[in-house]
Amino acid sequence: MIPDPPIISEDDMQKCRDTGDYCPVLFEWYKFVMSVCYVFANLMQESPVVRKDISGRDYAVLIGLMNRCAKLMHSNIDLSHKSEFGETTSIIDRCIFESSVILDWLCTNDNEDKFDRYIASGFRTELELKDQILKAIDKRGGDHLQIEDRMLASVDRHLEEAEFDDESVKSTKPLPDLAAMLVSLGQDRIMYTTGQRIGSHHVHGTWVGLRMHYIDREQDGVFRTKGKTDTHVNQYVYIPLIVLETLGNFVRFLFVGSDEETESVLGLFDSIHQEILDINLEVVGSDFAVAEK
Repeated sequence: MIPDPPIISEDDMQKCRDTGDYCPVLFEWYKFVMSVCYVFANLMQESPVVRKDISGRDYAVLIGLMNRCAKLMHSNIDLSHKSEFGETTSIIDRCIFESSVILDWLCTNDNEDKFDRYIASGFRTELELKDQILKAIDKRGGDHLQIEDRMLASVDRHLEEAEFDDESVKSTKPLPDLAAMLVSLGQDRIMYTTGQRIGSHHVHGTWVGLRMHYIDREQDGVFRTKGKTDTHVNQYVYIPLIVLETLGNFVRFLFVGSDEETESVLGLFDSIHQEILDINLEVVGSDFAVAEK
């Protein structure tokens, strides 16, 4: 059952206008989108609204990615509720963005092998590890370490659960990169640059990432260690909007039966999307107006 949306009063909005801080209200909408993700991550395959021509394995991929988005959003809520850990929430945002795009691609791409390609892409590292372990065993003349046996068994167990073996992983077509996925979803290249490439600063600790979150520069040019970093208000906007888009395609892909029921759910997503956009319009103000020459 989808929870009730947050109640944001005019007094709440006026307080944001007076202080210039819209994080409190956008935080509530962020939490609500997270809750909606949890609802659909727990949608049972046996439900009459769910299509029956999708395998249990492929269904697990879809709800697993949806659950990943929900849990990572939940983590950001716990980290940022006191306006702290902006450096960490930025890293998590990059992970949510990637999972959301992949889920979106799986729900809108017509290729029959799309789930195989997604699953196989994650096993190539496992096969590399397996190959290295087997070579080490061979160098010892066939002697196995107990930890090696456990690692090999773990790789083989995961392969079996995913209905793969070593050869089928190697022969499966690679997954397209995120940029190609976004293009196929009709998104502009700037979406990839801002969501994935800029997000890499936070993940990898580049100079830009260090300056944003970890070092300050004083007026005399001296660098100092930076204290706490707030989660930026924009983070409460763009991640929910991206996830809402994915939720919509998730429902379009999985729901069967009543068009009225499907449109009702999609209408809810649209209304949440609009609420967040309306608040964000006040946040950005004239940012998107043409700059004076």
